[in-house]
Amino acid sequence: MSGTAEDPWGRVADDGTVYVRTESGERAVGSWHVGDPEGALTFFRRKYDALALEVGLLASRVESGILAPDEAQSALRRERRNLADAAVVGDLGALATRLDALEAVIAERRTQRKAERKRHVEEAKRVKSDIAEEAEKLAAGSDWRHGVGRFRELLDQWKALPRLDKPTDDELWRRFSSARTAYTRHRKQHFTELNARREDSRQVKEELAAEAESLADSTDWGRVSARYRELMRRWKAAGPAPRDVEDQLWKRFRAAQDRFFTARNTTFAEQEAEFETNLTQKEALLTEAEALLPVRDQRNAREAYRDILARWDRIGRVPRASVRTVEGRLRKVEEAIQAAEVKEWRRTNPETRARANDTLSQLRSSIADLERTVEEHRAKGDSQGQHQAEEALDARRAWLAEVEKTLDEFSP
Repeated sequence: MSGTAEDPWGRVADDGTVYVRTESGERAVGSWHVGDPEGALTFFRRKYDALALEVGLLASRVESGILAPDEAQSALRRERRNLADAAVVGDLGALATRLDALEAVIAERRTQRKAERKRHVEEAKRVKSDIAEEAEKLAAGSDWRHGVGRFRELLDQWKALPRLDKPTDDELWRRFSSARTAYTRHRKQHFTELNARREDSRQVKEELAAEAESLADSTDWGRVSARYRELMRRWKAAGPAPRDVEDQLWKRFRAAQDRFFTARNTTFAEQEAEFETNLTQKEALLTEAEALLPVRDQRNAREAYRDILARWDRIGRVPRASVRTVEGRLRKVEEAIQAAEVKEWRRTNPETRARANDTLSQLRSSIADLERTVEEHRAKGDSQGQHQAEEALDARRAWLAEVEKTLDEFSP
């Protein structure tokens, strides 16, 4: 090979040595002894292009954030070493400048990562503190059904969080772990006590079911109905039995209850039909009894009423909804007859009449005395005395009117 070749970034000397131009001067990167010098430059330019491609790929990975700062710094140092003794022809200064720019990007990424880690740690501290606080609330409560699952969720959340500084992380873990241990102990104690209560409830409900079955065929409707109400009250107060027997015991208890009340309701329905017939008969008697009013002859009215009452009692019961109405109508007839009998007795009682006549004489004498007193006070001009005497006179006259009315009732 003979001759030379060059471009802005390198040259081939006469002896075949290939140089690259840098800011600090030329540097031999190889030798070329076969072919023309331009071929040598082309070869070393291609090697430069490959190196530039590597730098470009590194820059893309650093700028996109794919590489962590430590990984990016390591890759950057490797590229700087490659660049320092690269056997290439090209603008090595541009590649060095680009690598310098990446130093600034990595530093910025490192600062961002540090701030992000700090935020993550602060957030983890807050979340772990919340987890410990919620665990302590669960431990102080009695949500035995959902608490276990919630503690499991809290533990999974804790494991997914980064560790904090050892003193803080240990203290928060101690709070969470202590709360979980306390909850587990209390829950176990609760279910131990619950199982004991359920066993007691099973015994009580077996007794209640047996008694309910013994009463199922009774026809003592009133007493047994009240007893079933008491058994139901005790059943509810007993609390739940173990699940495997609760439904079975309830079916026994309910079946006995249903058998009794079905028989009772059937009997009552038959009685209601009978009572409707009785009601029709008693309404006819009421029409007959009310025809005795107003009472003109209390003796005849009383005899007729006694006959009606005897027939009334033989008829029997009426529907409960009608009892008050028919009994009320019959009572009014009874009261009217009694009032007529009392009036007749008072009218024909000699002693009562004598007392009334004596009172009448006394009142008339008192009235005459008060009339004279009024005139005396008027003559004297004593208005106050006159007023008092007039008030007493008015009272005696009103009393006299009532006594005269009573004597008129005594008259035959």
